[in-house]
Amino acid sequence: MNSAVDLPLGLADLSFAASGDALVRRTVLPSGVRILSEQVPGARSATLGYWVAVGSRDETDAVPATEAHPLIPASFGSTHFLEHLLFKGTPTRTALDIAISFDSVGGEHNAMTAKEYTCYYAKVQDRDLPIAVEVIADMLTSSVLDRSEFENERGVILEELSMAEDDPADVANERFFSAVLGDHPLGRPIGGSPQTIRDATRDAVFEHYRANYRPQDLVITAAGAVDHDLLVSGVVHALEAAGWDLGVEAAPVDRRATAPAAIDRGAAVVTVQRPIEQANILIGVPGIVATDDRRTAMSVLNSVLGGGMSSRLFQEVREKRGLAYAVYSFSGAYSDAGVFGLYAGCAPAKATQVTELMLGELRRLADGGVTPDELRRAVGQLSGGAALALEDSDTRMSRLGRAEISVGEFSDLDESLRRLHLVTAEDVRDLAADLAGRQVSISAVGSVTDDMFAGLVS
Repeated sequence: MNSAVDLPLGLADLSFAASGDALVRRTVLPSGVRILSEQVPGARSATLGYWVAVGSRDETDAVPATEAHPLIPASFGSTHFLEHLLFKGTPTRTALDIAISFDSVGGEHNAMTAKEYTCYYAKVQDRDLPIAVEVIADMLTSSVLDRSEFENERGVILEELSMAEDDPADVANERFFSAVLGDHPLGRPIGGSPQTIRDATRDAVFEHYRANYRPQDLVITAAGAVDHDLLVSGVVHALEAAGWDLGVEAAPVDRRATAPAAIDRGAAVVTVQRPIEQANILIGVPGIVATDDRRTAMSVLNSVLGGGMSSRLFQEVREKRGLAYAVYSFSGAYSDAGVFGLYAGCAPAKATQVTELMLGELRRLADGGVTPDELRRAVGQLSGGAALALEDSDTRMSRLGRAEISVGEFSDLDESLRRLHLVTAEDVRDLAADLAGRQVSISAVGSVTDDMFAGLVS
């Protein structure tokens, strides 16, 4: 494969070779269901994912249903609530049956709710892939959302939120997204709040389920030891057995708009008082969108600034000064917005100094750019990391899902490496200058106050 391959929604069949002699195939059924596979030579296991492009950003503030608007909108946290509930049983399988299906073959199964999608996935031996296809199809299409199970799971989710609230890094992260992205839906917590979970109703979550789990919403990806034709026939059989009419023609749902949204900062500084030993500090700015042509340059920038033990943040904050154990940078890209951030955990008395150092390193990168050695190391680190990650069928399955749902194109390892080697020092400096010129937000959790950071942001 010599370049990225476009994935047009209207193209029924697509097949191409990818790096490492892998074979990628894609089938779009008349009903709008999209099925993608990557067959990897020599693999003995496969990872399967069922995706829907609905995430926490797609929820609304709950309002009562009316005669004019009978559909009950999903309240914040309902998408994550639903993810839990789909493991709780169908007309033909109990929750225990679902668990036994995977445990009895040594498989792994789970789900994840993100800001722009939800995925139900499993990893099994090649011979057990039909079981995974059937069980997850049953879960996704036929969950009964039993009312007693709904109440039980409400308690489980409240405990999950409490666990996250006890983790200062999680608390800082949630405040960080809200501070950087403000009122944009991507700034909300994925799991909702204890109050929205207590207020959620079974009917609202059920309507959310029926509105977003339809054939035209569904993307199925599999990677590893997978035969595409058998996968397609197994999916069709499982969905039809569950009662879906795949003969009704429908176009796949459109991908999200990718024009960058206007972002109004939520807060310059947010602090949460906690009597703990460290201050957990996140500094960030709005980032770039998932389809931005600079996304490879962003990977290089992130590597140079805070992506490893030779990075500037690690060397300056930890190695030279001993001010933190954990210090790094990160980026997150979504359809119409993104974030770029820096993290450190340090003694509260050193919080101001560490924050100044991190901001200073970003600005130094914006002013002076990267050295040839830094650029070479970053490209080497990212190249090796990409190659090693693809030893795992989980990564390949997720790559297919994100390619189909988010960016609309597939890039294999060779194409990714080609793009990496095209990044120049000027590309990195220009991007750093762009980021450094954006409004900064700081979130911190620990024995800290707003005053400790107030003079560092405008």
